[in-house]
Amino acid sequence: MEKKTQALFEARAAVMKALAHPSRLFIVDRLAQRDHSVQELADMVGADISTVSRHLSVLRGAGLVKDRREARKVFYHLVCPCALDFFTCVETVIKTSAREQAALLD
Repeated sequence: MEKKTQALFEARAAVMKALAHPSRLFIVDRLAQRDHSVQELADMVGADISTVSRHLSVLRGAGLVKDRREARKVFYHLVCPCALDFFTCVETVIKTSAREQAALLD
């Protein structure tokens, strides 16, 4: 594989890895609706601020979210709303797989 091709696939894998956690998927979903502070996200996720901050750091490292400071609060926003298109694809795979599994049980 060419270096350029390998780099592309590694970058794709990094984004998918960043999304590969239920809490991070939830955070991306919430940020698609509007910007949220770390505290708001922690309350929604049901985790402490440090855990949510680590999740946000992973998402930021993959280029999915950015932050901004307002006084003592840090707010996050989704950089690439198209990341939600991936959810649609995943849900199609889940539905297709469920139908195939149900057919095997019949």
